[in-house]
Amino acid sequence: MSAERASVQIGEAVIWHDVECGAYTADLDTWSQLADLAAGTVLDLGCGTGRVALRLAGGGHRVVGLDSDPILVETLAERAAHLPVEAEVGDARDFRLGGRFSLTIAPMQLVQLFEGRDERISCMRCVAEHLLPGGIAAFAIVERMVPAHGAPLPLPDARECDGWLHSSLPIGIDVTPASARIRRLRQAVSPDGEISEEVDEVRLTALNAATLEAEALEAGLRPRGRRRIAATQAHVGSTVVMLGREN
Repeated sequence: MSAERASVQIGEAVIWHDVECGAYTADLDTWSQLADLAAGTVLDLGCGTGRVALRLAGGGHRVVGLDSDPILVETLAERAAHLPVEAEVGDARDFRLGGRFSLTIAPMQLVQLFEGRDERISCMRCVAEHLLPGGIAAFAIVERMVPAHGAPLPLPDARECDGWLHSSLPIGIDVTPASARIRRLRQAVSPDGEISEEVDEVRLTALNAATLEAEALEAGLRPRGRRRIAATQAHVGSTVVMLGREN
């Protein structure tokens, strides 16, 4: 692969992550409130380019971001150069870090990207091992996979960068009892007006709060309450399941 093509792919990975995740703000107050209560270092699982980590660090919290994509981790490190953020490459289902945390968060349905209960329990065991006594782990999940009946179709997420316009439009969701497959049409318009497009697909496994809480017991974590994040015009609502380490 040429250096030029590699650079293009790096840029595309970052821009599509920013386009499809960066505009979502409905959960940020929840994570900020939990970080304020925790009063210690926060571990952000699936941190991406820093949508949540940068918000928390800007509020004075020390954050360690973990993501399996080294391109996104490198971007976070660059964006957080003057903030109390450490960016680490790692798998949320199997990680070993040097410290322990007063709060661990898993925003945007991270655990529903896993294949099933075994992978979720593996993640929660790692979280439990890295959690300080009295600390909290908070996992955001979508319990209702489809928008309420009659809800308007969402507008595309879009962003302009260096003269390019990138747009990502949800075009379909296929729901089964086990999962939901969400399809998005990605379009990139060059400064010269040329259009390229592709369909991207994400699969979320079906999960409810009670099931996650039951699985958490096997990982050494106990339920510590739930919070609700309201739906927006473009996003369904979600439940934040809070867990604490067993003494």
